[in-house]
Amino acid sequence: MSYKAEYIWIDGTEPTAKLRSKTKILADGEALSIWGFDGSSTNQAQGHASDRVLQPVFSCPDPIRGGDNVLVLCEVMNIDMTPHESNTRALLRPVAEQFGDQEPIFGIEQEYTFFDGIRPLGFPVGGFPAAQGGYYCGVGADEIFGREIVEKHLDHCLAAGLAISGINAEVMPGQWEFQVGPVGPLEVSDQLWIARWLLYRTAEDFNVSATLNPKPVKGDWNGAGAHTNFSTKAMREDYRAIITACEALGEGSKPLDHVKNYGAGIDERLTGLHETAPWNEFSYGVSDRGASVRIPWQVEKDGKGYIEDRRPNANVDPYVVTRLIVDTCCTSLKKEGLV
Repeated sequence: MSYKAEYIWIDGTEPTAKLRSKTKILADGEALSIWGFDGSSTNQAQGHASDRVLQPVFSCPDPIRGGDNVLVLCEVMNIDMTPHESNTRALLRPVAEQFGDQEPIFGIEQEYTFFDGIRPLGFPVGGFPAAQGGYYCGVGADEIFGREIVEKHLDHCLAAGLAISGINAEVMPGQWEFQVGPVGPLEVSDQLWIARWLLYRTAEDFNVSATLNPKPVKGDWNGAGAHTNFSTKAMREDYRAIITACEALGEGSKPLDHVKNYGAGIDERLTGLHETAPWNEFSYGVSDRGASVRIPWQVEKDGKGYIEDRRPNANVDPYVVTRLIVDTCCTSLKKEGLV
């Protein structure tokens, strides 16, 4: 007997990387191994030296093929087994290890938009639907579009064993969200990439596409983000650590250092409207969805908990956003003696 292993990796497309995958047939009981691919076709090599290596780092059951088949997330390596320059996971690994004693965990809210051809699912041909208002967490065929795809995607994520924690319809027609976490920085990033692949693959069966474009429709329509919830052991025990983390994210050049790595097109989404703060300003506040970083009201009430960085785009690289937040906040918490 044999089984199918779908090798999945992140390519070198700029400014926003794409997911790629191909299938390897393995003998029953055969372990996952490294595999090669043509990097010149994925913006990761030149044609005269095109070989690149896939190094398995995370695997889970394949809910689409079923049986003993698996999905395999890989890091991209050069042929000397050094990380390829597009391999952002390799940059997160040492940071996650360095601050592992602080027990950082994340929950990422992945927003996305379904498209039917060139128009968002639910938008009438040649026009626009009713203004935003009833779509968020709505119900009914006049306000909700694509639920069957969303439910199938949720089932696939659960069958794959991913730490998916919820779904909901978002503010614009055809726009949805799923949440992954709370788990560690490497775990949340690996699982978010797999959940994204499953989203695209599930929508494919319905002849619909899903996009992480942060501003899929120009004008008076909400963009799509990846709100990133974060805490450490200290933050889960002491409100002083909550404030220290917020202050650290707003210190010196940190706001712009983060924003420029929070996804292409962020200036189109972070305008100060549609529940966002301006991209070039930093603020934090309790229960404030117009702030860069929100402290949930329950956190203030309990005097402990987590914070929500509302700036990351839907198209952000989770390896990058988790690395930046861990490095910035955990360094500051250690400096202030709050670990």
